[in-house]
Amino acid sequence: MNPHDAISLLIVAIIVALVARKLRLPYTVGLVLTGIVLALGHVGAGYALTRELVFTAFLPPLLFEAALNIERDELKRDALPSLVLSTLGVVISAAVVAAGMVAAAHWPWGAALVFGVLIAATDPVSVIATFKSIGVTGRLRFLVESESLFNDGVAAVLFVLAMQFATGSSHGGAGVLSTILSLGMTVFGGIALGFLCGWLAIVLAGRADDHLIETALTTAVAYGSFLLAEHYHLSGVLATVTAGLMMGNEGILKRYYVRHFSERGRDVVNTFWDFAAFIANSLIFLLIGLRTADIPFRVLGMPALILAIALTLAGRALSVYPLCAMFSRSRYKMSLPFQHVLFWGGLRGAMGLALALSIPPDMPYHDQIVIASFGVVAFSIVVQGISMPWLIEHYSLGDQGRAGKK
Repeated sequence: MNPHDAISLLIVAIIVALVARKLRLPYTVGLVLTGIVLALGHVGAGYALTRELVFTAFLPPLLFEAALNIERDELKRDALPSLVLSTLGVVISAAVVAAGMVAAAHWPWGAALVFGVLIAATDPVSVIATFKSIGVTGRLRFLVESESLFNDGVAAVLFVLAMQFATGSSHGGAGVLSTILSLGMTVFGGIALGFLCGWLAIVLAGRADDHLIETALTTAVAYGSFLLAEHYHLSGVLATVTAGLMMGNEGILKRYYVRHFSERGRDVVNTFWDFAAFIANSLIFLLIGLRTADIPFRVLGMPALILAIALTLAGRALSVYPLCAMFSRSRYKMSLPFQHVLFWGGLRGAMGLALALSIPPDMPYHDQIVIASFGVVAFSIVVQGISMPWLIEHYSLGDQGRAGKK
């Protein structure tokens, strides 16, 4: 994407933001719908949404900004349910979708598993942007955001395994063991690298005492940890999330008094990352809309598309309600309205599309997987996104989202 394209899309995004606020419509929904309308009007046909663009331009700032604002007290308080939802929940959801596509759409197991895994993880870009726009804070927002941030690592692990199964590149038990060890290194190596990058930046910030240098350091860490991890075949997502969590709690969040960042530096950094997240969200959701309008959904067929959407919702339901029931007699208890929002707020978006776009073109059922992915994401962002404000207001969870323990 050249600078002229980016500026043009940004101007459109500003107009959409103003209109969406007047109509009380979630900003992300307005962007996707606008992108679809522009594409149908043959405007922006040259704009491309690729895996490289998502992973190198948009994800690092969005992940870092979200992780930067997660407080360690919240993380300690609800770490267990967040971990269960972001691990076991992904496995359950992927299994439901894959089994359903095999049984009802007659897809081969390889293609069904790949699709089930890439669409199973809730997307941090979609979830965080939508929840911010409708005023969800507190425990509810933390659980949804933390789950969406952490389950990407699980989805990445399962996606590689599913791809090996689908392409026949795994070689027996020894091959599976080697893959598991390699993926373990990918996950824990990404976390370690993110911790190291965050620690080095904090040390340097403590010596700088200059808000411009401090802001530049956070930018270098957000992109540097991601790109460095990807270069060494580690998890860029986990590296950036870990760096953001560390820098937020050891230098940025004002409730924790630390000396690493100056007072002005904290204010500037927070403002800068709010702005960076706005720019990234604006561009990525417009591009999703532009690309969605060009997807030949007729190739997949409406029955198969509806099936994919229904299975995704069923997988999400079976990964939320039973797992939340496990905590019904503990201090992690969540009310039924709370669970309804967790279920319906499990939006899909850029992460699933990035994984779908990374599938080799010669893989069997490549086109069907990509089309189904765009269909599910479009439904998720538009239908679920539009109805989320009503659901939040209906259960009075909008201001602080503390009803989870009632």
